[in-house]
Amino acid sequence: MRWDRFFDDLEDQVASEWEAERAALDTEAERLRLSTLTLAARLRALAPLSPDAEGAEVTVDAAADRLRGTVTAAGSDWLALDLADTAAATVAALVPFAAVRGLALSHAALLATARPSERPAGLRERMSFGFVLRDFVRRRLALAVHLVDGAVLSGTIDRAGADHLDLALHDPGSPRRAASVSGFRLIPFDAVAWVRLEAASVIR
Repeated sequence: MRWDRFFDDLEDQVASEWEAERAALDTEAERLRLSTLTLAARLRALAPLSPDAEGAEVTVDAAADRLRGTVTAAGSDWLALDLADTAAATVAALVPFAAVRGLALSHAALLATARPSERPAGLRERMSFGFVLRDFVRRRLALAVHLVDGAVLSGTIDRAGADHLDLALHDPGSPRRAASVSGFRLIPFDAVAWVRLEAASVIR
């Protein structure tokens, strides 16, 4: 009987050592995975998995501005939000990742962004900030461009290049007409903190 207990104890000890070694390997693998995780991947994880799902509620520090709302979409280098506490229910913001200075979000949402992604790589995830702006050009949308220095310019984007946009300046909410344009600005994407739109559906 004593030998039986001896071998039982030995088996338990070996099993315990194997479990400890496996746990150590799992922990090391997780540390390695997290070391390759990018901010862009975590920001994209905040977007809803399907159009019917709800995105995360966040507060985004975009340069000098603080935007509170629900994430509706995310691309390769931008985040789209439905803004809270606005007079119109359809106000949206397009925020380039480069302008993000930090986010406030729930602990559950924070942890979810660090988990392995279950999101299939789709077309939207490959769309760049410039790609979306070029669609705004096609739609002739009146919008407001908030710059990293705090300035706000209202107008319509005439052209969007690889790293800059041309903005025709006119009064907020009015259509672009030659007579209503007060000037033009060429703006580098790096100078853009966020873009405000009156039609959230265009970036869903």
